[in-house]
Amino acid sequence: MNPIRLAQQMKFIAEVDKLKQVVRESWLVDASRKETDAEHSWHITVMALLLSEYANHDGIDIFKVMKMLLIHDVVEIDAGDTFIYDKDHAKDQNNREQKAANRLFGLLPADQKDEFKVLWEEFEAMNTPEAMFARAIDSIQPLLLAYLNGGCSWRIHSISKSQVIETKKHMGNGSSELWKYTQELLDDAVKKGILKS
Repeated sequence: MNPIRLAQQMKFIAEVDKLKQVVRESWLVDASRKETDAEHSWHITVMALLLSEYANHDGIDIFKVMKMLLIHDVVEIDAGDTFIYDKDHAKDQNNREQKAANRLFGLLPADQKDEFKVLWEEFEAMNTPEAMFARAIDSIQPLLLAYLNGGCSWRIHSISKSQVIETKKHMGNGSSELWKYTQELLDDAVKKGILKS
């Protein structure tokens, strides 16, 4: 055992506990409260495991997808959650998140720091089959929550179907089947009056 390596890993583990305190704009299915980043990360990782058969590309590395999903929001410990429809707050999102990635992944031993940073960058770039599928799963989860909780965040922020489509259309790159399902949910949400047309 390398005590320095273990100490670095434990420091990172303690730091990522703060993800439990980062509150998102997505409400739970029962609409009792907003979810945290830690809850979101767990939920999307389970979803990826269950829904991997719907990936556009055969033979994706589901373990790699799960790693991306578990670490992609770690940067929000420092950078905060940026609501996907908040264009003003998104202007400096990349700078905030890059700085956070450097600090947070920098807590790890060099090999893990490099692995996590590369996975995070791959997820953000969305240019591999794994990253495209991971982004599709990351995108469908809050949408599904909004649909099931009666459109909490959609109604609070006066979100329209066209806004959702604009921010979620990349899902088709990772899973055309889940994108088709998403569009059906959106049509139904408009019919139910929980999403503006």
